[in-house]
Amino acid sequence: MTTPRIRFLLVAALAAVLTITGTPIPTSAAVPQVAQQWASLMHHSLTPSAAYVRVRTTLAAQRASLRTQSARVSKGREAHTAAQAELTTAVAADAAARTSYAVAREGLTSARNRLTLVSQQRPRSGVVVAGAKGAVTAAVQSASTRSVQARKTAVALKAAQSSARTATVTLDRVVAAYQRLTTAIRTNQQRLIALDKSAEFAGQAAAISRDVVTDVRTRFTVADTTTVNGITVHKSVAFTFRRMLADAKADGIVLSGGGFRTKQQQIKLRKVNGCPDVWTAPASSCRVPTAIPGRSLHELGLAIDISSEGRTIGRDSAAFRWLAANAGRYGFVNLPSEAWHWSITGG
Repeated sequence: MTTPRIRFLLVAALAAVLTITGTPIPTSAAVPQVAQQWASLMHHSLTPSAAYVRVRTTLAAQRASLRTQSARVSKGREAHTAAQAELTTAVAADAAARTSYAVAREGLTSARNRLTLVSQQRPRSGVVVAGAKGAVTAAVQSASTRSVQARKTAVALKAAQSSARTATVTLDRVVAAYQRLTTAIRTNQQRLIALDKSAEFAGQAAAISRDVVTDVRTRFTVADTTTVNGITVHKSVAFTFRRMLADAKADGIVLSGGGFRTKQQQIKLRKVNGCPDVWTAPASSCRVPTAIPGRSLHELGLAIDISSEGRTIGRDSAAFRWLAANAGRYGFVNLPSEAWHWSITGG
């Protein structure tokens, strides 16, 4: 049997050795390895890789460029349509002017022929010759006018043809650029899907969640908890829980609630909730389902009773709908019988 004096000397010697070797004396149990693995998997699930971020950034820029390019395509099509309409009008006007000029020239030829004919007739009629000369003068004027008009429409046609060619080339160019950008976006979307390992990591975390509970339960101390937005949880779930609260808030859903509670608090809660027997009655026998002390995930900081807008959430609340759609990404699962209860196992 050791005396108190000997025990004191042994403790002092051990402390001296630890001080010399630099080995710290643990003040709490270390977070279990399985819990650390779960936390690491969820961290990787919620933290995209550098390659993923690069592709996502590039994709965002490409989508912005696509909107600009789409506007250019629309503008190019409008210009092309207008140029084609202008060309159609110019072609018709040129054809009409050419026809009109040809008719005028034929009329001038006829008028000159008639003047020659009446000038050679005997007896010669001055009146008839004068009339023929007037007809020639009028035909010359008409042919001249229509010639000028034909030249104008020819110039307009060349301009319309040039505009149409330019519009066609421009449209082809912007459409080709749009198609190249669309192809690049499709490629980067596929790359982004391939780089997204979030579901894979979250699935691996879910697969070991029950092992986390088992491992944590065997060595849990209050020192293994931390506070996130006023809610006490196990350190292993702190990062993902904080992210979930922040992302919910970004979507307009403010979440709060209660996480860790001691066994004494669980006992008190069992009594308050009218459980027939604190230690043996099943949770379902209480007025509000409450786990038997020693079995609740709240006692490990691995479960949270979620509230929003000052009330415990129900299945008809916006907060529950958000959680139902998103909580799985953060490693939290709902206990079907309690809309407010979320944990890493759903238990």
